[in-house]
Order: sequence, then structure tokens, then C-alpha cells
Amino acid sequence: MSLRIYGNRLLKTLPGQQTRPTPSRVREALFNIWQGAIADCRWLDLCAGNGTMSAEALCRGAAQVVAIEQSPRACNIIRQNLQPVAGEHQTYKVLRADVATRLKTLQGQQFDRIYFDPPYAGTLYQPVIQAIASYQLLAPHGEFAAEHQRDRCAFEPIPPLEICRQKVYGNTALTFFCHSELPTDNQ
Repeated sequence: MSLRIYGNRLLKTLPGQQTRPTPSRVREALFNIWQGAIADCRWLDLCAGNGTMSAEALCRGAAQVVAIEQSPRACNIIRQNLQPVAGEHQTYKVLRADVATRLKTLQGQQFDRIYFDPPYAGTLYQPVIQAIASYQLLAPHGEFAAEHQRDRCAFEPIPPLEICRQKVYGNTALTFFCHSELPTDNQ
């Protein structure tokens, strides 16, 4: 199976149901919402699957992409998908690891946009939200989006992160988190 992204670029996917690419309608909606914030951003893709969201971010001008995926086969596909779309001044890194444990190693780095698309029935949501908050991975004016089933919209905000909006697209929903207390420019 193949998948098309921004600029009519063709991406590879894993056969079968090992990964579940974000539906094109949801992907398009997310990039429309974040439209003015992708160029030159630092992008973190959690449970990256085939790397579709990371590739899309690179195509739209992200400066840096870090993709975390547990499956070795998927990591290979992600590298194959990111290499041809990354421009000369863009960087990307694919990390094979369990997302909940790997986030600690990113402490000290911050990302402007974080996308999280775990297995819907899994138990990763709250531990990952907690890790992003604890390790301060979200930049002060950044946003973090979690993809999930429409009927699972009850996430616990973890200070300093709060839910800033939720969007529903058929059976898929996105919950957006941002900082509850933004630093003022007068400091």
C-alpha cells in the first residue's frame, strides 16, 4: 500500500495492520490548524508509524523532525520516507524505542509541535502526557496534539499543560494541549 502527502509525494507503508496511518482528512485538518507554525519548527512525532506526519511536516518546512517508533520494520520505512523529502537545511532523526521510556532521553530539548498517535486501545496516553509535561518537551508557545478515537476525549491535563481545544473528524479526534502559563515578553 502507498500513501500520498503534501506536494503529491508518495510514501511507503507497512503491509497489513501493523500501523494505522492518520486519515488524510485528519492530517489535512491538523496541518491547516498549524499552518502558520510549521515552517522552521522543531517537530516531535510519537508512535510515528510510517512517518507520514513527520514527512508532511518536512514537506511543509519543519527545520527538525524527531520520530519515535517501537517497530524496527516501521523505523526502516520511516527513514525511507523522510530521506527523499528532507531538504538541505532540514534534519531528521528516527529513534527505535518505546515512546514512554524514550522521552526521558529528550529532556533538555523542546519542540514547537508534538504529534502523538498511539494505538487507540493502548494505555500510553496519560504516561506520555505526563512525560511531556515533566521533561518540559513542549516549547512555551508550542502545541501538542494527541490523536484518538472520538469517544475517548477525557484526558487529564497535567500542569503546566492544559487542553486548549478538541476537534472531531468522523470516528477520529484530536485533543490539543498547550501551556497554561505562558511566560511574558516583559521578563
